[in-house]
Amino acid sequence: MAKKVVASLQSSGKDFAKVIRMAKSPKTGAYTFKEEIIATDKVKDYFAKK
Repeated sequence: MAKKVVASLQSSGKDFAKVIRMAKSPKTGAYTFKEEIIATDKVKDYFAKK
């Protein structure tokens, strides 16, 4: 089943981008990374907002 998901992402991979945002935790002060797969036309909007 995982192979079907990977194959479907590869066929339309040009329409999506994996974005990684670094955020500082207010409790511990450690940095965490949030990964998301979004449409390529919304990447600039994703990084513009906080």
